[in-house]
Amino acid sequence: MVQLVGSLRKELADSLNTCKVLVVGAGGIGCELLKNLVLTGFKNIEVIDLDTIDVSNLNRQFLFQKKHVGKSKAQVAKESVLQFCPSANITAYHDSIMNPDYNVEFFRKFMLVMNALDNRAARNHVNRMCLAADIPLIESGTAGYLGQVTVIKKGLTECYECQPKPAQKTFPGCTIRNTPSEPIHCIVWAKYLFNQLFGEEDADQEVSPDTADPEAAWNPEEAAARASASEKDGDIKRVSTKVWARSSGYDPIKLFNKFFKDDIMYLLTMDKLWKKRKAPTPLDWKQLENKAAPPEQSPAAGLKDQQVLGLWSCCQLFKHSVETLSSELQEKGDKAELVWDKDDPAAMDFSRFDVKSMAGNIIPAIATTNAVIAGLIVLEGLKILSGELESCRTIFLNKCPNVRKKLLVPCVLDPPSKNCYVCVSKPEVTVKLNVHKTTVLSLQDRILKERFGMVAPDVQIEDGKGTILISSEEGETEANNNKYLSDFGIRNGSRLQSDDFLQDYTLLINVLHTEELERDVEFEVVGEAPDKAPPPPSNQEETNSITNGNKDSAQPSTSSKAPSDDDDLMIVDSDEEEGAPSSSATVTSATKRKHSDLESGESSTKRPRTDQPAASGDEDDDIIALD
Repeated sequence: MVQLVGSLRKELADSLNTCKVLVVGAGGIGCELLKNLVLTGFKNIEVIDLDTIDVSNLNRQFLFQKKHVGKSKAQVAKESVLQFCPSANITAYHDSIMNPDYNVEFFRKFMLVMNALDNRAARNHVNRMCLAADIPLIESGTAGYLGQVTVIKKGLTECYECQPKPAQKTFPGCTIRNTPSEPIHCIVWAKYLFNQLFGEEDADQEVSPDTADPEAAWNPEEAAARASASEKDGDIKRVSTKVWARSSGYDPIKLFNKFFKDDIMYLLTMDKLWKKRKAPTPLDWKQLENKAAPPEQSPAAGLKDQQVLGLWSCCQLFKHSVETLSSELQEKGDKAELVWDKDDPAAMDFSRFDVKSMAGNIIPAIATTNAVIAGLIVLEGLKILSGELESCRTIFLNKCPNVRKKLLVPCVLDPPSKNCYVCVSKPEVTVKLNVHKTTVLSLQDRILKERFGMVAPDVQIEDGKGTILISSEEGETEANNNKYLSDFGIRNGSRLQSDDFLQDYTLLINVLHTEELERDVEFEVVGEAPDKAPPPPSNQEETNSITNGNKDSAQPSTSSKAPSDDDDLMIVDSDEEEGAPSSSATVTSATKRKHSDLESGESSTKRPRTDQPAASGDEDDDIIALD
C-alpha cells in the first residue's frame, strides 16, 4: 500500500525534505515559485537575483510590500517565504548568476535548477552551466496571457540554445542621428539624449547630426556656411552636449531649439540624404507658441496615457520633463548622474510622445499568468524527482481555450538538435567576416560574448604554435584588442579554439573571410544561426517570443517537427524580433496558420499532444509556436 504524506507519496515527500534546488530569479515568476516550493514541501532552497524591488513590482510580485522598495529581491523574498514555512532552509544571494563564483561545482550541489529569468544572456549561461553540471533545468517564461514551461536535460532533450532565436535589434548610429524613419528609432534617440543630458555620457550614443554618414555626400565648408545662421541661435557651440546644457542652465527652450531646430537645419544641408526621403521640418519654440490654440477649459477624457497629444502639448511636456529632471540632477550634486528608468514618470515624460506611439507593442506582466506557470514548474519538478523524466512535457499556456476548451497544451520534449553549437559533443561553427576589418576586441565582445554567450573566453589560434589571441586573465592580451585578425595571420579557413572555463564550454570557430557583408553587418554565422534566422514566408508576420515580461529575452526552445500535417498552430505575431529593450513582448494578433519550418521553409507541424490522441483530419488542435 502506498504511503502518503499530504498529497504526495512518502518516498517523494522524503525526497523534497532532503533535495536541494536552485531558483534563478525572484521576480514575477520567482515569487510565485518560491511560495509554491515551500508549500509543496521543499525544504532546501537557494535563490539568486541581482535586482532590487521597485514600486512597479508591487502589483504582481506579492512577496514584496511598499516598505521593501529599494531592497534586494532575493533577500526579501526569502524573509517573506519563511513566514509560510519557518522550518525551510533558504539561502538568498543578491548577485548575478553570471558571477564566476557560481561555477560548475556550485551547480552540481543541486538536484534541480529552476529558471525564472527575464533576459537571454542569463538564460544562455544557466543552460550551459546545467549542461556542464549534468543537472536538470526547468525553463519558463511569460508574456501577458501567454506562458511556457519546458524541461532541459543533457543528452535527452533540446537545450535552451538548440533552436534559433531572433537577435536583439540594433540600429546604425547614422540612422538614429540623421534619418530616423520608425517610432523605435525615435525612442532610441530619446534614450540616448537622456543619457547625454542627465546620465552617463557615451560616445556611441551621440544624438547630434552624424557628419560621417556615408550616405551624405556634401561639401563641409559649404554646409558650415549654410548652417551658420542656426549656429548663432542660442549661441550654440558644438561641444559636449552635457557641458553645453549645463552652461545654459538646462534652459528647456534653448534645448528644444537646439535639437529640433538648429540640428534639423544642419541636417538639411546634407542634400543627398533627402533625395529619396521626406526632409524633416525644423521647429521653432516661439513660432509654435504663437500658433498654439488656447487651452481647452474642459478636462481631457481618459487616463493620462490614453490622451492624444498635439504638437504644442508635446513641446510643453518636453519643457516640464527637462525642468523636473534638471532639478533632480541638481539635488544629487555637481557630478551626479541620472539613470533612465521606465518606472520614473519624469524619464518617461521625456520621451512619452515617442513611446506612446509604440504603446500597442507593450504587453504587461500579469500575475495570474505567472501563478499558472509557477505551478507548472513545480509539477514538472515533482516528475523529475520521482524519476519520471520521460513523462515531463513542454507546456504552453494559451490566451484563449481551443475547441477542446483547453488553455494548457502539453507537448513531448524534443531530443537534442544535431546542429546545436552548445550541447553537441564537439561544438563547432563557421563565422563569415572580414579579417582585415574585424578587430580582436570585436571578436571577443560582439561575437564570442554577445553572439555566442561566453562570459570569459580564452582564444587560441590553431596555427601549429598555439598562439594566444585572447586571454580571460586581465591585461594579458589587452595589447591585441585594437589589432585586426589578419595581423595575426588569420585568413580564410583559419580555425580558432575558444574556451570558457567558467561554463566548461569549448567552441571551435572556422573563419570564412569575405568582403561582401551588407552595410553595418560585422559578421554572419553560417547555417542555422540565432542572429540570422531565416525570414518567414511573405504571407506570415514575424513571430513573437515568450519571455518573463521582456521581449529582449528569448523563450524556451520549441519543436519544429511533429507527426500530423493536419494540425494548425497558433502563431503569436509581433512587429519585431525582444526585449527588449528592454522591452515587452507583443501580441498583435493570433491567427491559425501552418507553421513554416525554420530550416527547410516547408510546412511542418507540431509535436503530438499527450492529453489525447490526435484525431484524423482534426484541424482544431491549437498550440502556440514560438520562434
